[in-house]
Amino acid sequence: MDTVIDVLESNGLLFAFTLVGVTILISGWLSRRLTRGMLHGSAIAIIVGLALAYWAGQHTGGEKGVADIALFAGLGLMGGAMIRDFAIVSTAFGVDLREIRKAGLAGVIALVAGVWVSFFVGAALAWGFGYTDPESLATIGAGAATYIVGPVTGTAVGASSEVIALSVAAGLIKAVLVMVATPLIAPLIRLNNAKSAMVYGGMMGTTSGVAGGLAATDERLVPYGAMTATFYTGLGCLLGPSLFYLALQAIL
Repeated sequence: MDTVIDVLESNGLLFAFTLVGVTILISGWLSRRLTRGMLHGSAIAIIVGLALAYWAGQHTGGEKGVADIALFAGLGLMGGAMIRDFAIVSTAFGVDLREIRKAGLAGVIALVAGVWVSFFVGAALAWGFGYTDPESLATIGAGAATYIVGPVTGTAVGASSEVIALSVAAGLIKAVLVMVATPLIAPLIRLNNAKSAMVYGGMMGTTSGVAGGLAATDERLVPYGAMTATFYTGLGCLLGPSLFYLALQAIL
């Protein structure tokens, strides 16, 4: 057993990918068996990850959740800024600007309004909980957009690690809520065609939440919603640490 543990610790990143892959497989099985697809496997995986991080933090007294345990240290690298930024860049390279024209003016308005509303609602909530400096407000507001935009903005404007963690938590909560709520509200908002999926992705923005929710609604809509949600993430990363941050500085 000591030999096995030594091998796993020496190949931490590889073990982290294996562990996440197994978690995704189990989450997908639970989604199909227990919820009949209503709660997407991605949502279950996120909840499991948060629960494990909380448990590890309570038992180790550390600051990095499961990554504070030597055996799972590779998760700290896998979930760190390097691979996060690589994922953002690789996603952006897969976007074709011509495709967004298919959503028309409604898609463009949804994209801009979705980023703006999410950011300033998040900043207003942060203000209500006692945060008054523009760096914290911008970071938490960006996290309300997506859990990717939050850390990118926080790192750019010099926010504290605690505030960046809050922005990630806000984005994760939003992603899970979107996953769960999408199949429930889809009939009410006529979310049953490609154009409406593009508009929805532009309004919600969280790519994982939109993709998971649309997969539970109609798998054929996933590429369309995920496409505009990807634009949303890119637009948020652009506007969060620049225009929105400067606007908060001017207001305060």
